[in-house]
Parts: sequence; C-alpha cells; structure tokens
Amino acid sequence: MDESGVMALIEELSDLIEDGKPALGNKEKCTIEKAPALEILEDIRHSFPQEFAHARQIVREQQRILEDAEAEANRIIEDARQQTLIIASEQEIVRIAQSQAEDVLADARDLEREMRAGAEDYADSVFMHIENTIAQISDNVHRCRERLNNKGGR
Repeated sequence: MDESGVMALIEELSDLIEDGKPALGNKEKCTIEKAPALEILEDIRHSFPQEFAHARQIVREQQRILEDAEAEANRIIEDARQQTLIIASEQEIVRIAQSQAEDVLADARDLEREMRAGAEDYADSVFMHIENTIAQISDNVHRCRERLNNKGGR
C-alpha cells in the first residue's frame, strides 16, 4: 500500500470519529462503531510490514546480484589464469590477460560498491517514507485527540 492509501485510511478513521453520535449529556464526546475503527487500524498496521518486507526483498535481490557479479568476476579471473598457464611463453599476452582480469575484478568491486550503496539508499528512502508516514499518522492522531479534548473542555 502506498502513502496515499495509508493517508486515505487515516482520513477514513478521522471521518468515522467526526461522524460519531454525540454521547448523552456531553457534546464533546461521541460513540463510534468499534469494528470499522479497528478494521481501519488493522489495515494501517498491515501496510507497514509490507513496506518492510519489500525493502528486505530488494536488499536480498541486490545481494544476490552482487554475489553473482563477484562469482562471474572470479570465473573470469580463473579463466584468465588458466589461459595464462597455457600461453605462459608469450610474455605480452600473459601481461594483457592479467591486466584485463584485474580490470574486471576492479570493475566488479566498483559495481558491488555502487549496487550496495544503491540498495542501502533505497532501503533508507523506504524507511524514511515509513518514518514520515508514521509521523503523519501520529500527528493526525494527536490532532484528533486535541479536537476531542478541546470539544470536551467546553
């Protein structure tokens, strides 16, 4: 569920509270149906684990890609080493193969660092989004409580 979905649920909960029936003898208190309110809160609770699971899935996929890249780099290096043994008598070819293998390994390590940083940045942005959503929910709940308390204080 995206941010707008969570915000819609919060708005729905707010509407449910605002549309509640006034309590007898006190205009500042109201009664609402428990089941719909709990259902909305449960939907909100379920949206957050999905975000966490999605972030973990992305990190796992990035790790798999990094491992595959490193395995491929290791295979290429091993191939280069075997070729070097076969054509050891030709010094220039040996030097070129080693240089290429080192370049591939350096490129693979650079790619690994970039992908890891990208995965961490994405995970950070997902967690920031979740943190912001939680803060918004908290702010909305706080405002609702203030409204309820202000109505109750009159």
